[in-house]
Amino acid sequence: REKMDIAADDFLFEMVEGILGDNYPVPDRMLEYSEAIVGAYLQQELCAGITPPEGRFDLFAVEGGTAAMTYVFNTLFENKLLKKGDKIAIGTPIFTPYLEIPQLNDYQLIEVEIMASEEDSWQIPDAEIDKLLDPEIKAFFLVNPSNPPSVRLRDSTVQRIADIVNHQRKDLILLTDDVYCSFTDNFISLGAIAPANTIVVYSFSKYFGATGWRMGVIALHQDNVLDKALQALPQQDKDALKQRYAGISLEPCKMKLIDRIVADSRAVALNHTAGLSTPQQVQMVLFCLFALLDHNQHDDAYKKKAQGIVKRRYRTLYSGSGVPPLVSFDDPNNAFYYTEVDILRIARERFSSEFGDWLVKNYEPLDFLIRLAEEKSIVLMPGGGFDAPQWSLRVSLANLADEAYSKIQQSGLELLEDYYKRFKDSD
Repeated sequence: REKMDIAADDFLFEMVEGILGDNYPVPDRMLEYSEAIVGAYLQQELCAGITPPEGRFDLFAVEGGTAAMTYVFNTLFENKLLKKGDKIAIGTPIFTPYLEIPQLNDYQLIEVEIMASEEDSWQIPDAEIDKLLDPEIKAFFLVNPSNPPSVRLRDSTVQRIADIVNHQRKDLILLTDDVYCSFTDNFISLGAIAPANTIVVYSFSKYFGATGWRMGVIALHQDNVLDKALQALPQQDKDALKQRYAGISLEPCKMKLIDRIVADSRAVALNHTAGLSTPQQVQMVLFCLFALLDHNQHDDAYKKKAQGIVKRRYRTLYSGSGVPPLVSFDDPNNAFYYTEVDILRIARERFSSEFGDWLVKNYEPLDFLIRLAEEKSIVLMPGGGFDAPQWSLRVSLANLADEAYSKIQQSGLELLEDYYKRFKDSD
């Protein structure tokens, strides 16, 4: 009421009707005040310390970040903005589905990796970013902060990408998955400085520990290059799309991309029942209001607590290993949500380069991971599946009790000692 000029009665009516679930979502893209409140939260988290872009973002409430990915891929293809055989750039390492979905028969895209450097705290070098200058690359998909290294791009790198699309590649589609942003301070999203080109995906699963609720949003600025690209399609494509959406709009050619995403999420014909369930939207609003109040009235007390938990576990995991982590504890770009443990690097630095070479020659990368599960009852994920180094392991710092990370560290070192004993015995 005081900050956003929303009438109390109107807000209360939307919340009560929403939690009762007595109607389909109206509007189907997102409830009116829910969209405004979630938009204010995203502005707080994605535009920290800078003036938000002029205009507004349209939001589509969806069933978590995974639904957002599925819907975006599908609509970009249905609307001829991506076609089979197109090149897309992918910032790696990255959440595995971003690598797997483009290879499906549905899409058959050609992937160009924009690779982060393990030696530079998982930052993407300028030479890799400059691959985006290639006019054959139609889109760039990025998770920022990354998954699994859990490191956000330096502000200078984000600005470099923005400069490319704002001046040299004005047609390039950007998709940024910013789900881990709240675990860093002063985060600036690509959506904040390159809004015309950027599709923003955000999920409430991580920061609020609510994976089971399935809550996320797709955000697209009202003044964007994708809507302009739709109007520039060949007439044959426009005619086909006019027929596709004719059942839900008197002027289907004028439908915005965000509204086409909504329609496509329900195979167009079921557009009248599209939208995230209203109780989910109410829960999303409660999370956002809590975070807005936490920021304005409590100096981000919840955020500092959440950040402190994962930082503490990060320190516990690496203390005593004898090898400093790739991303330092003091690095402001470290989100600490995950960490990528490079077993081969630890083997070489803790013992010797010869030992590392022996491991590579005599064992498959998954051998360490499997033995860790079988002998120590510790189940981790292989980094290779995320296009991280083959001998790396992804450890989530958000899911286990603090003492578990001491056990992971101790068990991992014990296993590495056993491999080293085998190495010495083989001499």
